Amino acid sequence: MKLVSWNVNGIRAVHKKGLFLAFVEDVKADVICLQETKAEQGQSEIDLPQYEEYWNSSKGRKGYSGTAIFSKEKPLSVSYDFPEEIIKKFKVDKDEYGNLNEEGRIVVAEFEKFFVATVYTPNSKPDLSRLSLRHKIWDPAFLAYMQLLEKKKPVIFCGDLNVAHTEIDLANPKANEGEHGYTKEEREGMDNYVAAGFLDTFRYFHPEEKNRYTWWTHWANARARNVGWRIDYLLASKSLEKKLKSADIRDDIMGSDHCPVTLEVNL
Repeated sequence: MKLVSWNVNGIRAVHKKGLFLAFVEDVKADVICLQETKAEQGQSEIDLPQYEEYWNSSKGRKGYSGTAIFSKEKPLSVSYDFPEEIIKKFKVDKDEYGNLNEEGRIVVAEFEKFFVATVYTPNSKPDLSRLSLRHKIWDPAFLAYMQLLEKKKPVIFCGDLNVAHTEIDLANPKANEGEHGYTKEEREGMDNYVAAGFLDTFRYFHPEEKNRYTWWTHWANARARNVGWRIDYLLASKSLEKKLKSADIRDDIMGSDHCPVTLEVNL
């Protein structure tokens, strides 16, 4: 089974460039997880008859955030956003930017042997005004949700986690120390996923590989110069370790400021 995750940064824009269907044909994935779709399903004008489509769009702000899962196999069930018990425990609620649970940030699909979750983690903002919410509420709540699912069956979760985990995951770590996306608080959130037993699948197969990134700023020709960050991930339950076949970054695929990441699992 092949899974792919991509922050498309506006699915309608990628499709109008003629790049989305080309991407689907190229990757030939069984499950496609998307983030930052910035659209509702009916707005996308995309016809993929080979896939079941499950969209979670922002409820308050149109054209903002949004996630989706496209699957060749019909899931046993599909869930959106945080469940009520997580909302109550972690008080996932509003801040000055909006309600985290109404921004279309999570889709979970249940299959016979595992769950797949796609997530668009909140950005801490350049002034770090959303860092506290991210560090104290979102990251602990999302980890707890994945662990809740894991009690039933293994989990693969993926998406734009909006953090470069270690120095090897961004081109200029010293210059960006303490900046949003590379604060100790955000990296701690990633540490906690790994400590809980979730495998960073790209690093599992490529532990020391440098200069492999998934996002580049639009400024200063950063992508052409490969001055980027690895902030998009596919993580898998430790119990799936022996079933993992390969993981990669598809930095040859264009259309967004992010590129897709892939995982093959022998299921």
